[in-house]
Amino acid sequence: MHGGQRMDAIFMVGEQRSGSNLLRVMLDQSEQIAGPHPPHILQRMMPLMPVYGDLGDEAAFRRLVDDVCRVVESNPVAWEKITVFDRDEVAALCRERSLIAVYGAVMAICARANGKVKWLCKTMTNIRYARELDAYFGATKYIFLYRDGRDVTLSFCKAVVGDKHPYFIAQKWAELQRLCLAKRAQTPERVFSVAYEDLTTNTEVVLRALCDFLGVTYTPRMLEGHRSKEASRTAESSDLWQNLTKPIMCTNNRKFLKELSEEQVRVIESVAGDCLDALGYDRVFVKKGEELTFSAEQIAQFKRENEEGIKAREEDADPGDLGRRRRQQVILDEIRAR
Repeated sequence: MHGGQRMDAIFMVGEQRSGSNLLRVMLDQSEQIAGPHPPHILQRMMPLMPVYGDLGDEAAFRRLVDDVCRVVESNPVAWEKITVFDRDEVAALCRERSLIAVYGAVMAICARANGKVKWLCKTMTNIRYARELDAYFGATKYIFLYRDGRDVTLSFCKAVVGDKHPYFIAQKWAELQRLCLAKRAQTPERVFSVAYEDLTTNTEVVLRALCDFLGVTYTPRMLEGHRSKEASRTAESSDLWQNLTKPIMCTNNRKFLKELSEEQVRVIESVAGDCLDALGYDRVFVKKGEELTFSAEQIAQFKRENEEGIKAREEDADPGDLGRRRRQQVILDEIRAR
C-alpha cells in the first residue's frame, strides 16, 4: 500500500447524537470495514492549517504528519491494534501534501492493521469538506445518518459536549442537514440515507440494504455490535456513549415531547423546520410559514444561557472523561500557539 495504493473510504455524515456510534460499531463487525472511533481530524485540524505555511516545504509537511499522528494517538478512545504511528509510513502513503492526504493515510493504516479493506469515518461534520474528500478519494460513498432534530437537541442538552441551548443546537443541526441533503441531491447514487428511527426499529433490513450499497457482506454479528470490544472500549471512555453496550433501544425516539418545553420545541421548529419537513418529521407547534423570528436581544440572551449551560455541564462531568478529552486539546492548543 505504498505511495498511493487506494483503500475504499466511507464517510458517515449528519450530526452527532444521532446513533452514529451505534452504526459505527455495527459496521465495524464487518470483515471488510474498519470503523475506529474518530479523532475528528479534519474538524479539528483544518482551522489550524495556516500555522503550517507551505506544505511543499518538507519540514512543514513532516510537522503536519507528526501533529495528526499525535492527535490520533491521544484520542479519548484508543484505536484497535494502533498505539503509535510510524511517521515515515504515514508520509509515504500520502499522494499529495495535504491534510486530507495525511488523514487518509492514518485511516488506511488503521484498516490495514485490522485486516480490513475499507475504512469508515464517522466524523459527522466531514460533510463540510465533501468537495475536498471527493477530489482526493474519488467517487466515495456517504452514509447520511439523520435523526429528529428535536431529539438530537434534547440529547445535546444532556451531553458533556456541544451547545446547551436549543437555538444554537438546532442551528448547527439544520446547517449540517442542509449540506447532507444538497450532497444527496447532487450525487444520489453515492449517498445512502438512514433514519435513526428506522435503524433502531428495523435494524436488520436497514443493515442489509446498507451493506449492499457499500459492497460488503452482511453478517449477523452486526446486530451484536453492542457486545463487541469496540463498543465496550468506547462506552468505558465517556458517559456520552454509555448506551453503546446495551441492546438496541427501539423506543428511543420522540422523547422531546415529554422532556422539552413547548417553548423549546417552538424554537427548534422555527430555526430548523425546513429540515424537519425535508426529512419527514411532522411539526408539533410551528406550522410552515409561521416560524418565529428572534431579535438580537433574544439571541444575546440565548447565548448567555448557552454559555451558562455549557459551564454547568462541564462542572458536573466525570473528571476522567474530561481528562481523556484534554489530552487531545493540549496538543491542539500547542499547535494553535505556534
